[in-house]
Amino acid sequence: MLAVKNLRVEFGPRVIFKDLTFSIGDKERIAFAGHNGAGKSTLMKCIGGVLQPNSGEINKPKHHRIGYLPQEGIHIKGISLYDEAESAFAETKEIQEKIDRYSAELEKLDPRSAPFSDLLNKIGELELRLDGHDPARMRPKIQAVLSGLGFKTDDLQRDCGEFSGGWQMRIAMAKLFLAEPEILLLDEPTNHLDISAQRFMETYLHSYKGAIILISHDRSMMDGLTTRTIAFHHGRAEEFTGNYSSYETQLKERQDNLRKQKINQDREIAKTEQFINRFRAQANKASQVQSRIKALAKIERIQIDAEDSVMSFRFPDPPASTHLIAKLENAAQVYPIKNGDRLTVFKDLNLEITRGEKIAIVGPNGAGKSTFCRMITGEEKPSTGHHSLGPKSLPSFFNQNHADELDPTLSVLETVEQIQTRGSTMSARDVLGCFLFKGDDVFKKIGVLSGGERSRVALVRMLVRPANFLILDEPTNHLDMQSQDILQKALIDYPGTLLIVSHNRNFLDPIVQKTIEFRPSEDPRTFAGNLSYYLDKIEAEEQVNTTSPPTTSKQKTPTKPQLNPKERRKREAAKREKRNKVLKPLQAEFQNTEAAIAELEAAQATLTTHLESPQASADPETLRETTQAYEQLSKKLQTTYSQWESLSTQIEKLEAELNE
Repeated sequence: MLAVKNLRVEFGPRVIFKDLTFSIGDKERIAFAGHNGAGKSTLMKCIGGVLQPNSGEINKPKHHRIGYLPQEGIHIKGISLYDEAESAFAETKEIQEKIDRYSAELEKLDPRSAPFSDLLNKIGELELRLDGHDPARMRPKIQAVLSGLGFKTDDLQRDCGEFSGGWQMRIAMAKLFLAEPEILLLDEPTNHLDISAQRFMETYLHSYKGAIILISHDRSMMDGLTTRTIAFHHGRAEEFTGNYSSYETQLKERQDNLRKQKINQDREIAKTEQFINRFRAQANKASQVQSRIKALAKIERIQIDAEDSVMSFRFPDPPASTHLIAKLENAAQVYPIKNGDRLTVFKDLNLEITRGEKIAIVGPNGAGKSTFCRMITGEEKPSTGHHSLGPKSLPSFFNQNHADELDPTLSVLETVEQIQTRGSTMSARDVLGCFLFKGDDVFKKIGVLSGGERSRVALVRMLVRPANFLILDEPTNHLDMQSQDILQKALIDYPGTLLIVSHNRNFLDPIVQKTIEFRPSEDPRTFAGNLSYYLDKIEAEEQVNTTSPPTTSKQKTPTKPQLNPKERRKREAAKREKRNKVLKPLQAEFQNTEAAIAELEAAQATLTTHLESPQASADPETLRETTQAYEQLSKKLQTTYSQWESLSTQIEKLEAELNE
């Protein structure tokens, strides 16, 4: 479908990549991976025709279209939302207009003439093409895609210029989805989506008919969608089969193998050089010395890239706090809008945040998530009701708007040092290095940074300030995978209280234990679990709502038929027999299986400790035997897990039957 051949892109002395060659097949799902600045977006711009490479070729079939969604920079105005979405069907409309025009001309011609026959044939060909576009479904499809991405019916006739930057990106995404180009390029598409819009997008992409190239820092989405990864590293590009997690595993294996090969090569080179130096002066060894010198010159040295130091970030020790961190009582937030109307974001909100809680805040854009964050910190007062912080609560709040408040005349380093307190566990430069500011980047002025870079500086400023109550509004939007991992580990270890607005499942799940969902015109709901737990519950609710027939006031709840005493005693006796003969043995087997799992896990832990010991590493035979034992134990443990799951399902089913 698309072939990239010997592509080279350079900016001044810096070569982004060279001799890059790969192809994209029909319906492939490809991830571009690598740290920020490695060349992912640059290559996507080249494929999308936005940037011309210095050399090389990008070839595609003549009639294949490429659709490109950049990270930012889209602003549409002067056209209604519906008309802009409908423009994705420009070809369909053009065909229909031609048919209408030819039909009008046809009425003026003699049916027995040659021009009449020729025009009739043209109309027939156009109608065949139009059938492939299915114009009857155009309007329903437009409404379905816009609705899925979060637009309301009232938005359809609004001018696109009335929508903010994030919604502008959704408009562009909707138009691309409707146009259905043969190759779809998406650069960080989740940055401006709430969780419901992201779920719609992922579902849409899973059934997309064309090829997809994706750049994203959402590991969960890439794992579920992509089947091949092209990774950029130090000016090179390597291909890996499988999704993103598979790529990470393969990359580590490749690096380990290359490191071992280099050790062996270095050993052989050292022996050769030792021989040359030892016998260089001996005439009877001259031919052997020259032979080895020539062989040494022909060796292609294995190069190991200097690994990016994987740093860990630790929050400053938070001040002690009371049990109550923050509280809202009967709180409402109302904003004045046009023509004297008022917008109620939420009302009668009662919520208590206690020490040590780590909570995810989710919900569609406009439901009040950011408003809630500003209110719970005291940055914004409620219109009515009461807000209070605990007597020792010390909040620290990050949102994207804080990036606009930075002093443009200061350097990145000065901006962070200005806020960092003495006695911090890491220097400002080290912390900035964790979040993609390395080397001379720290001396750049804030005024020359991109929006994403300023956002990262604002995040670092917030992180180095001692606080016992962190509120983070979409902190991962401009972080690469490594920086996300660093922040995630720091938040897991953080002993204070945390509220975090995000839709990044892989990032959030290990951190939070509670999820609060905000919904327009409805009270917030609390779920006692992480984001995956919340999504499972929402999906279950949607299935119930879809499959359950609507009830009306005339419908009566079906009642179970009444049994006579003899039949009831007979049924109870059958249940007792089933409980004794079937359920109890299953429960006993279930307990034995749980005990077996505990023993196997303990044995596996012992073998793991032994494998990591210097004694095992020093003895190849012992290492081989221990590794084999570990693999056999892992297989047995997996089988036992399966038995446990099967027994659990059987027991749940039986208990449900016996409780009827």
